[in-house]
Amino acid sequence: MARSRAARLFSRLTPSTEETLADVLRTERAGGVLLLIGTAVALIWANSGWADMYDTVKNTAIGPEALHLDLALETWAKDGLLAIFFFVIGLELKREIVAGELRKPSTAIVPIVAAVGGMLVPAGLYVLVNLGGESGSLSGWAVPVATDIAFAVAVLSIVGRWLPNALRAFLLTLAVVDDLLAIIIIAVFFSDSLAFAWLGASALCIALFWFLIRKGITTAWVLGPLALMAWGFMHESGVHATIAGVALGLAVPAIARKGQDDSLAEHWEHWWRPISAGVAVPVFALFAAGVVIDGAAISVAASDPVAQGVVAGLVIGKPLGILLFTFLVATFTRASLDRGLSWWDVLGMACLAGIGFTVSLLIGDLAFDGERVSEVKMSVLAASLLSAIFGSAILMWRDRFYRSVFERRSTPVPDSPHAKEMAHERELEEHGRS
Repeated sequence: MARSRAARLFSRLTPSTEETLADVLRTERAGGVLLLIGTAVALIWANSGWADMYDTVKNTAIGPEALHLDLALETWAKDGLLAIFFFVIGLELKREIVAGELRKPSTAIVPIVAAVGGMLVPAGLYVLVNLGGESGSLSGWAVPVATDIAFAVAVLSIVGRWLPNALRAFLLTLAVVDDLLAIIIIAVFFSDSLAFAWLGASALCIALFWFLIRKGITTAWVLGPLALMAWGFMHESGVHATIAGVALGLAVPAIARKGQDDSLAEHWEHWWRPISAGVAVPVFALFAAGVVIDGAAISVAASDPVAQGVVAGLVIGKPLGILLFTFLVATFTRASLDRGLSWWDVLGMACLAGIGFTVSLLIGDLAFDGERVSEVKMSVLAASLLSAIFGSAILMWRDRFYRSVFERRSTPVPDSPHAKEMAHERELEEHGRS
């Protein structure tokens, strides 16, 4: 009787997943660099002699007042441009659920459980830090639960060029599930004064969007206004407007039709991702990351339980939760890491997951609504930087290990048949040149 093969965590990917992974890594690296530039410009501007101009630009209101859309530029970046970012997340979710790593329970269980651990432990640490303190606040428990995929992948692409692709896929899939959990948190816990009529109107627009696509109608002049209406109605309903972007992304089919090489979700993801990574997220960072950093501000943030909880959640809670819950999966399913991999690899990836920039800033702004936002922003920036440093240190060490393994395997042993064959080929090549 044939023995059943033991399950392997982070085993080799399918060719289609390998191709998709390579494409995502190329685009996200550029997006991470632009996000970093937007953050740097915001910090320099907010701490320069033109700080008053920065505040004036952020608070400048534009838009039609009759439609209740005369919003500040900062709000447009948060509610409007980030809707594009969440639309791309919706497309990613749909593709992963229908045709990607989340399609099969055997491959989905690890990133799902790890993402849940990466949410529960940071939130728990934040609550512990803020529980019982006079100046503590439980309002920000959700700030350290998110992962910024653009920053994380940008760091990974720089320090982990020789790491196995399965580890990279683990980080990407975990981040997608992490985004889904963050979306649920935003929709459930940060929606107030719900107007069900407007919410129903938005849902109707999204349903019509889905129906028209199923009928083969994909022209921009039809679907574009419908998507804008869905976003506008969602904004009026009291639910954060970015949720409309996610819902619209999930409505797009992720299976290619007959005669087509790519599904509509893949096609739109390739088209919208550069806009999201190159425009929407960096502009959001430009308006969201501008915080005054001086001795007094650092002293206030360092003594604030809210800031302490955010740093503890992202820097300690994220890697601890991901590593612990992944280990539990391995223990209870009797699975093991794939050959050659180490739990240090998982820890390095888990540390990168503590880079919680974009969604963490968004949740912090929603949780505190102007109060203690500076402390939250400063703590998110500091925690993301520390997570990037710790994750980079571990992964650079592991990257050197994998590179040495590759070089050893690529160097033929003297007098081996492979070495003799290579020497014979070199002799023939030199003889041909002479």
